[in-house]
Amino acid sequence: MKNRRELYFAVILMIGVLALWGCPKKADMSAVPEEENAPAQVEQKAPEEEEAKERSAAAGEGLQPIYFDFDKSFVRDDARSVMKANADWLKANPKVKVKIEGNCDERGTIEYNQALGQRRAASAKKYLTDMGISANRISLISYGKEKPVCKQSNEDCWQKNRRGDLVAD
Repeated sequence: MKNRRELYFAVILMIGVLALWGCPKKADMSAVPEEENAPAQVEQKAPEEEEAKERSAAAGEGLQPIYFDFDKSFVRDDARSVMKANADWLKANPKVKVKIEGNCDERGTIEYNQALGQRRAASAKKYLTDMGISANRISLISYGKEKPVCKQSNEDCWQKNRRGDLVAD
């Protein structure tokens, strides 16, 4: 009887181990920009590099944010013209890379908003790649509710925070 109980326990333990081993791993979603995740490196930048970075930042003025509905990550009909203009600008500037920053309003948990911001950024990336922009030129990051542009607790303000910012790298 004792051997049978030990056998059942061993079988149940093995089934549990196999079940956990087969569970999918979580997707890698960075909440911190890649530069901050990398080890600190001290290096001097040449003046040419600084000028190139400034030109790139100035070039990013042609990119416009898009806005999302509450708890949604699809590109709205009214944002399609903005995305087309962004795609046209990126086609006209083929050397510019872009980072899409997914943002949310203050409602919801930190974890939920991180995931929602990532889905919003991924949706904007898919829209741009469908319009012919190379996926290699686009990186994603989710800030969740950590970078609001408006801090009041009302619908007008929340709408401004539910956005995808396109930033030239």
